[in-house]
Formats: sequence, C-alpha cells, structure tokens
Amino acid sequence: MATAARVVSSDAVPESLLNAFWAYDTALLANDTARLMNLFAPGPDTLRGDGRTLLVGHDEISAFRSARSRVPTRHVHEVHVRMLGEDTALTLAPTRDGAARGMQTQLWERRDGHWRILAAHVTNAAVAPQAVRPEACDPRIWRIVGTPLARHRADGPLSGHTFAAKDLFAVQGQSRGAGNPTYLAQQHPEPRHAAAVSALLDAGADLVGIAHTDEFAFGIGGTNVHYGTPPNPAAPGRTSGGSSSGPASAVALGHVTVGLGTDTAGSVRVPASYQGLFGLRTTHGALDTDGLLALAPSFDTIGWITRTLDDLHAVATALLPPAAPDHPPTRTAIIAHSLTYVDADIRDAFTATVSDLVARGAIPEPTFFDIAPSTLEQWFTAFRVVQAYEAWREHGTWLAANPDAVAADVTQRFAAGAAVTKSELSTALAAVAEARATLRNILSDTAILMPSTSGPAPDVTATGDEFDAIRSNTLRLTTLAALAGAPAISMPLLHDATGRPVGLSVVLAPGADLGLLRYARRLQPTNL
Repeated sequence: MATAARVVSSDAVPESLLNAFWAYDTALLANDTARLMNLFAPGPDTLRGDGRTLLVGHDEISAFRSARSRVPTRHVHEVHVRMLGEDTALTLAPTRDGAARGMQTQLWERRDGHWRILAAHVTNAAVAPQAVRPEACDPRIWRIVGTPLARHRADGPLSGHTFAAKDLFAVQGQSRGAGNPTYLAQQHPEPRHAAAVSALLDAGADLVGIAHTDEFAFGIGGTNVHYGTPPNPAAPGRTSGGSSSGPASAVALGHVTVGLGTDTAGSVRVPASYQGLFGLRTTHGALDTDGLLALAPSFDTIGWITRTLDDLHAVATALLPPAAPDHPPTRTAIIAHSLTYVDADIRDAFTATVSDLVARGAIPEPTFFDIAPSTLEQWFTAFRVVQAYEAWREHGTWLAANPDAVAADVTQRFAAGAAVTKSELSTALAAVAEARATLRNILSDTAILMPSTSGPAPDVTATGDEFDAIRSNTLRLTTLAALAGAPAISMPLLHDATGRPVGLSVVLAPGADLGLLRYARRLQPTNL
C-alpha cells in the first residue's frame, strides 16, 4: 500500500505489517468500524487507551468505536517501527492536524499470517479554541481583541465558531489599519461592518478581534516592520505567510476557529500552506466585498483559513450562495512547468502524494499540460503589472502624501504600479485575458493540482534576496488561480524532508467553490 509518509526503522520491516498499519489508518479516516475492529486482536485482553480512558477487551473497544461519529482529520507524518520479534512489532506514528500534534502507539502481533493490534494508545491531536484575553493578546497577531469584539446576532450554522478578521475588513466602531499604524491613525471608526463580517455574525459566529496583515495586503511573507511577524506554531522560527498572517496564526494557535482573510495572489493559501492549515480562495466576485479595503480589484477575493476541512466547508456553506448542480471534474491536470518553481523535496512529496491518490482511486491519472514556459512567464508578468497598477490607483494618493510611512519593499511594489504606462497596461490586460480564457478552458472539466507554495515557510532570518526568490517562485504558482478568477484550496497534505508543512492546492472552474470542497474530501482520507 503506497504512502508518502516516511517509515523509520533499523529493522527489516515486513511489508505485510505496513499494509496492516495503513489499512487501519484508512479505515480510521473513513470511520469504517467493521474494518477497524478486524484489525484489533480478538479476545478480552486487547487494550486501547487515550488521555481520558482505558478500554479493555475487543468488545469494549468495538462498542466505543461504534458510538463515534466524528471522522478524524489528522494525518500520519511518519511511522517508527521496532521489531520485537519475528511476529511482534511496536509502531509509533506522530500525527498532525493543522498545527496540532498527536501520537499513535500500537503493539502488533502476527497470528495465522495476519497482523493485529494487541494494545494501542492515542494522544489526541485536537487543539481546543482558547479564549484570548485583551490584556494577554500577542501584538504580533492582534491589533485589537474583545470578549468578543462583536457578538453573533442569532444562532445559526456557525454557532460556537469564533473568527479573526484581517485588518482590511470594516468592523463597526473600529478604524481600519491595513497593517500600517500611520494609516490607522488617520482613519475614522467604521459606521458598519463589512459585508463578510456581517455574514459571519448572522451565521452565528463571534468576532474575537482584528488581526494584522502585511501592509495593505501587498505581500505574502507575513512580515510587518511595524508590528512584527506573527508566530508560526507549525514551524517555529519560520515566517507565518501572508498577507492574511494574523488570522492564520490566530487559527493555528487555537485562538479562533476561523481566520477571515483575502486572497489576491495567494494571501490565504500561502499562510495556510506554511502553517499546516486549510485555506480557501473563493471565486472572484462570489462574495460581496462591501467594506473591504481593496488592493487590486481585478483579482481581490475573500477567503478563510481553518484547522479542519469540516470548518472550512461549514463557513463556505454559510457564506456562499447556493450553487447550481455542479459537474465534478472528470480529469486531473498538472501544469508541467509549474513544478520547476518548487523545491526538490516538495516536488518529490507532491509526486508521491498524487501517485497515492491515483492508487486509492481518489483521482484519475493526471494529464500533464505543456504550457510553454515563455507563455507562463508572460502571464505572470502581466498579472504583476495589472496588480501593481491597480494597487497604486487605490492607494497612490495616500502613499504620495506619506512617503516614509511604508516599508521599503512594499514601497517598491507600489512604485512599480506608479510607473506603468498606458501601453504597458494595455499589453498586460490582453495577456491576462488570454490567460483567463486558456485556464478556464482547461478547468471546464478538469481539476488542476499543484503545491500551494514553492517550499516550506522561510526562516525569519532569511536575507532579502532569499525572501525575493521564494516569493517569486511561489507567486508563479498562486497567480494561476487568480488569473483564472477561480476558486482554490490549500490542504496540509505535503511536508518537506524535515517535516515542515506545505499545502497541496486544487483549482476548479469559477463558480465551483462548493464543488471544490466536495472534491477536497476525496483527497482527505489519506495515508499521508
């Protein structure tokens, strides 16, 4: 049974043992009680324990499993095996669920040619939401928090959920800061909530607070010279990813269940990838952007970040309009040259994961589209020109009046927009239209798969040149969905050679947002 999770052992491990291990994992993630119980040794001496209780005997374990309806969302990171004898083995498997960590320990015995579990202990990887006290909030993550800052208006499908709003969304009674203290000081309190904030409150969620962003959302690193870099609990010492950096870290740390963000060129998918979370970029224009501070309206979309696919889907069901019956994609595509932008170990992990998904029947064998590198580069350049032009159009007046208020690297990006000529803009708009038509034609019956980012989160001490190289390669991946105006999801299904998370992205046709989440469920019960 194929898997991309690393097996660590100094012993010769029987393939039949690994097959039994992965059969158990597959059954667990499918909540298939019959198959699970077939893998526990029969009799009164079998044990299963966790942090709360110890179950003794096959019948007691079976009754416990039959009563459970929740399907786990954690995945196995690696498997350590110690052979205690020819027919006895111990397995320890670290597990991950977003930023949370767990451990699965099993004692196996082979009888009559079949491996079964004699004893098992599970350390739960769940992270319970933690209330954030205003006096204790991390200033790298939060601009302001309340208890809550805004309470839900009525019970609804998101009752019990809490969210952090990126500091681009209007929150009634608060000023928008856009990640810049000078801009914040010059704003007036907002008279009403942004449409997306209102929709979440109407659906039953509570707004905990306003979380930081890269300045004006014009960045994907998560760094902010004024407020600091939010922590990345999935990769300590590494950047959080941005520009929806604060909401992502708030979710990863369990402060909230939902991070409300925006995605122009990857600003939801990048922090989700770097922090081992789920992130959804919605179809361009699918949600009302009233009350949202724009960056580049031709590409700006609303999105959100969660620790679980269930939560991601719950928010989508509450916010997105009911979808017409969708036609699931019949093909899977990989844009061949896009993999040249990816670190070698992530390329290997992606290839192994796709192979595993094909072997499990989750997706069809992918088709490799050979879009010429020069064409992809032309599209990327066009995106950058239009994005920069629109960003300057939105904020140029304020920037000209406050020339020293913004970090140097962000200032350079805005300056590029100020320098765009009419001829350059016209050429870029034509290339964007060509890219959109080509990509939408592919997406009409096809799901495009790719790594969400070029690699794991960079070290916070990386040089400017290192950050620029990572940013450049990652944007060449993330802007494909933006050019198409299409929905895209990042799922925490990949990791580098040292275990740091990287997302796997799926892009579907514009308007297929809910279908994309249903498609993602096919990928989720995995042995990764």
